[in-house]
Amino acid sequence: MMVETKTWEDFKVGEEVHSIRLTITEAHLTQWGHLTLDFYPLHMDETFASKTIFGRRIAHGPLVFSLGVGMISSTGFYADSVMAWLGVENMSIPRPVFIGDTIYAKGTVLGKKETKKPDRGLLTMCYEILNQNDEIVMSYNLVFLVRS
Repeated sequence: MMVETKTWEDFKVGEEVHSIRLTITEAHLTQWGHLTLDFYPLHMDETFASKTIFGRRIAHGPLVFSLGVGMISSTGFYADSVMAWLGVENMSIPRPVFIGDTIYAKGTVLGKKETKKPDRGLLTMCYEILNQNDEIVMSYNLVFLVRS
């Protein structure tokens, strides 16, 4: 897939991008736990999790965050426009993600800001991760340094 590189000027406030859908499996939780050493029983132990308010295991929050970043990145929306990721703001996790849920990401350009250097600008994107019922399970804003 050939994607044309956008510059800071090309991004429009309100512009949206939508990702593919991904069904969360036990393998996602197991691999994430081993990769990050996050073996918290709410994610890894069905017996423990069955006694919590969720009644079963849930996906790690950082896993869902990372999948959202990757899902939007894989669309080619940014291509090689981004010079650096500067941070995350306003994270909210209103619902858990369970094994068997299918999630997807929606990215929306929230704002743009000029910098002192003419070859770059700031771009703020809202990422919403939604489940198969189109319910938001996580949202956050990412701030990027983008080529002009």
